[in-house]
Amino acid sequence: MPTTDDPVAGTDTTAPSSPSSATANGAVTRVPLIALCVTEITSWGILYYAFPVLAPDINHDTGWSTGAITAAFSVALVLAALGGIPIGRALDRHGPRLLMTGGSLLGVLAVLGMAAAPNLFWFVAAWMLAGAAMSAVLYQPAFAALTRYYAPRHLGALTTLTLVAGLASTVFAPLTNALAAEMSWRTVYLVLAVVLAVVTIPLHYFALRRPWPPPHVPDTDRSSRIGRDQVSTVVRSSPFLLMTAALTLSAFSMYAVLTNLIPLLTSRGASSSVAAWALGLGGIGQVAGRLGYATLTRRLGVRTRTVCILAGSAVTTTALAVLPGPVPLLIAVAVLGGTTRGIATLLQATAVSDRWGTAVYGSLSGVMAAPVTIAGAIAPAAGAALAVALGGYPTLFTALAATAVLAAALATGSVPGAKPDDLRDQTTRRTTS
Repeated sequence: MPTTDDPVAGTDTTAPSSPSSATANGAVTRVPLIALCVTEITSWGILYYAFPVLAPDINHDTGWSTGAITAAFSVALVLAALGGIPIGRALDRHGPRLLMTGGSLLGVLAVLGMAAAPNLFWFVAAWMLAGAAMSAVLYQPAFAALTRYYAPRHLGALTTLTLVAGLASTVFAPLTNALAAEMSWRTVYLVLAVVLAVVTIPLHYFALRRPWPPPHVPDTDRSSRIGRDQVSTVVRSSPFLLMTAALTLSAFSMYAVLTNLIPLLTSRGASSSVAAWALGLGGIGQVAGRLGYATLTRRLGVRTRTVCILAGSAVTTTALAVLPGPVPLLIAVAVLGGTTRGIATLLQATAVSDRWGTAVYGSLSGVMAAPVTIAGAIAPAAGAALAVALGGYPTLFTALAATAVLAAALATGSVPGAKPDDLRDQTTRRTTS
């Protein structure tokens, strides 16, 4: 029968499921997964993707500068990143039900606050409340919930969630735009607040009500897994710091590339519409990357997988920096860049469980995600500023490629206790007895 014996991997797809993980009458239930897929689409769509659609209307109606209202959004993202640290600790102890339900309530209040804001001060305050809500309802708490509920088969659940939640912009950007064509931005936010309340509050409260299972620890792994009292030790360890630094640098590079891709392509001769299509096609690459991640976990060990993914981002960014054309080739490279971004989402989601197990996944992933999320939040503005300072987009992309190379280099030391000649993730092997 299948066995597991790797002390640093947590993405087993062959071992029996924990008896207490997301079960109903002894059988694995998909209720938490389905519910979180729905709530993640809705939460991302309303708390994140509605804003760039409505920002021009907000600016035109209120006279508040685009920089000021964008800064409010950025502050929310930073607060969401910082809030993930205490949220992660609370998730490990109490589970996701009340935390994510409370996050939904805060999100509804925040969106109502945006709609009613009489001046810029209250608009910023509403976004600060939204930041607290984001920390409790977006990817990090959902990843923690699925990792514990479905361990050791959580990779499949995480992949499904990221694939489905990736449709948030596809659903809510056009929906928000259609609503804005018929009503004011304030009324749109009122409508969206109702949608957020009706969809996410009951699903978080009722679908996540099953008991919070103990962390899955295979018998062969017990000597190598960590407990709550060891969190601070792990956070200060070289592998954790190197993995966090690698993901942070990679996130900055990837998101700066994403938001500056259109001006790079137009400077290389692409029309604005073609450049926009290239950006959109990158989404197809993201889906393909996430679909292929399970294959990578079966074929490559933790260290090799991590380095290859981050190095892939460096390669595509370098190609965009140095290739003058033709435009179809640049578009193909952009799609490949989207593939690495898609994989990187799952790489971050499994970084902790692959190395330290699931016992304190929420605590460790909250700490790791904070600088990564902040890097992604500041990357668009920082990338645009660097393009001016460095004298153009090709030079910017060269610098971003160097950043991605450094991230891959740091990742070589991110696996605790792994030997250079023992890179294969043994939990993905299929052995029989």
